[in-house]
Amino acid sequence: MDYSAANTSLWSMIIQLGIIACAVLISHLLRSKISWIRKSMMPIAVLAGFLLLILKYLGIVPIQTELMEILVYHGIALGFIAMSLRVPEKKEAKEKDFTGLKSGAIIVSSYMVQGTAGLIITILLGFTVMPNLFKAAGLLLPMGYGQGPGQANNVGSSYEALGFSGGRSFGLAIAAAGYLVACIVGVIILNVLAKKKLINTTSQAQRELQPTVEFFQDKEEFPVSDSIDKLSIQIALVMIVYLLTYLAAWGLTSGLAAISAGLAATLNTLIWGFNFIIGSALAILVRVLLQAGKKSGVFLKQYQNNYLLNRISGFFFDIMIVAGIASINLEDIHGLWVPFILLVVVGAVLTWIHLAFVCKIVYPTYYYEGLISMYGMLTGTISSGILLLREIDPNLQTPAANNLVVGSSFGIILGAPVLVLVSLAARSDLMCIVTLGIAVAYYLVLLLFICKWKRKKVG
Repeated sequence: MDYSAANTSLWSMIIQLGIIACAVLISHLLRSKISWIRKSMMPIAVLAGFLLLILKYLGIVPIQTELMEILVYHGIALGFIAMSLRVPEKKEAKEKDFTGLKSGAIIVSSYMVQGTAGLIITILLGFTVMPNLFKAAGLLLPMGYGQGPGQANNVGSSYEALGFSGGRSFGLAIAAAGYLVACIVGVIILNVLAKKKLINTTSQAQRELQPTVEFFQDKEEFPVSDSIDKLSIQIALVMIVYLLTYLAAWGLTSGLAAISAGLAATLNTLIWGFNFIIGSALAILVRVLLQAGKKSGVFLKQYQNNYLLNRISGFFFDIMIVAGIASINLEDIHGLWVPFILLVVVGAVLTWIHLAFVCKIVYPTYYYEGLISMYGMLTGTISSGILLLREIDPNLQTPAANNLVVGSSFGIILGAPVLVLVSLAARSDLMCIVTLGIAVAYYLVLLLFICKWKRKKVG
């Protein structure tokens, strides 16, 4: 085997990870030394990502976009698997409610807000100043903002095949802009809330944190002096669950392909694109089995260490945030600036207004954590939701992070009509208007569904 630099497959990932590491350390130094950066509350991972993005477009640093996208894809799943393996506190284990279902309703109702706004904008432009505009293009707003670049790419490509010139690039541009909105607008919002003393920043939370021995190790765990490093055990658990995740996704897609090729083609992207949900579900199952094994005497000690699992999830989340920003391509739009700017701005504003209302109903005890994390996810991706959340909940102690995962699971079920609306709107101008009416009606149903809990709880 050739171990020299000529073997690019051997060294490319190491080089790219080294570049990310350098960007993170430089960003940490900049934040610690430059007061206005520190006061801006810009997360170090975000700063590192934008630093690499600038250097990439200046031609100073070689960034392999495809590899960065791979890191984002795997980082989301690995981070949430590590988080889901954590042993819940006893008081958390006793709490049973429908927050996951409510979170799913919040996510899908946000899709409806974005889709309704997007359709109104593109229909009005299509019937007035831009008669050649593909009127269903407004539905790329919830695809890019709410569901991320994967779905934006898929739906944009299908619209392009139906006559929307540049549909794929337009969808990807909205997804990229949404990520920028999540990072930039999200950080501005954090600053405003911090100045009003409505939230604590990461630095404030760290000053208030006074860790005890139990913070680092539970009494029922294997001792630190065991024959294998405790971190190795945690990484082994995470990787085993991720292997099971791959096998489960492969089994599902293979089974669907055997039943119906058309159904498999429809759901294949959804299954692999949301592999972090499958991974989180399997991690919870593994956690339950480990706890049951310990109670029955099969296992003498607890395998999971919550402190190390937090560190592992934090590591993967930081990697995917840096890689996600660095992989943004600014060339994904060609001559569609007017609808693009309107969709991006209106989508960002209406998403915030909607979430500010519904999150107060569903997350009364951790309103800002729930609001900030949902806004980050529903304008960017789940990774941007996590990065904003970690600024005010660095150890992910509130249920907000779990709500993103569990809510996304329910969102797949509640959001099934979205796929129908996407295809329906593209058939004709009349169907586009019909789709707009259905989206408004479904939003009202979901809103009534969310608010109904409020009345029950108060009553």
